[in-house]
Amino acid sequence: MPKPTTCFDCLSWNIHRGRGEDGVVDPARTVDVLCREVARPDTDLLVLQEADEECPPHRGILDIAGIEGRTGLRHAQEISGRWGADSHGFLGVVCFVHPAIRVERVTVLDLPGQCHRGAVVLDLAGKGRAFRLIATHLSLSQALRIVQMRTIGQHVFRRDDRPTVICGDLNEWRPWGGLALSRAVLGAAFDGPARATFPVRRPILPLDRFLAGQGARIDRTEVLDGPGIRIASDHRPLAARISLACPD
Repeated sequence: MPKPTTCFDCLSWNIHRGRGEDGVVDPARTVDVLCREVARPDTDLLVLQEADEECPPHRGILDIAGIEGRTGLRHAQEISGRWGADSHGFLGVVCFVHPAIRVERVTVLDLPGQCHRGAVVLDLAGKGRAFRLIATHLSLSQALRIVQMRTIGQHVFRRDDRPTVICGDLNEWRPWGGLALSRAVLGAAFDGPARATFPVRRPILPLDRFLAGQGARIDRTEVLDGPGIRIASDHRPLAARISLACPD
């Protein structure tokens, strides 16, 4: 008999620092589209990339309180989980969680490369399960993606064993994931479907991914669409249903 599972509904979206397809930088529009067309009443986890300014001191561009009020989600990162006091996240990676999910620990990882990149590691507990979410935005360079994912894999290896999901803009265009997303680099098998999310008007590249391992599984993914989504960023949001097998 199959084991019972616990499910979580997650979203990931690269918001392009509020710059829309019309070339206009309008963070208020980004928040409105996020709340109207992207976030759903049953959303458990929301991960955004490029939600801070690109240049130091990497100030946040969003109305965090407005997002919390309209979605019911809460900002998961205290000052230790952000780049600085004025940032929303760590090098643009920002996480929100459902109030019923407890954030046990936030760890931030600087990732190698000339262009600033980072990963936010959330140790979470909810619906009777402990699990880990690693949110990141990887390099456009394949060589750097390999080194960055190796850094993430080494961090996971040193932590306690729990179901783990890696998500965000992984900038990997090949459906099979290439070496960067392989077990040889990560040190464990992480799998998930490749769905085209870029460019926003006619997606052909699966740059945004959910990968699951260590007892987590991606049951399904969905690339979201809508009139606001098509103008607010150069990526489409990606939704995923994640299941965790209950322990024996």
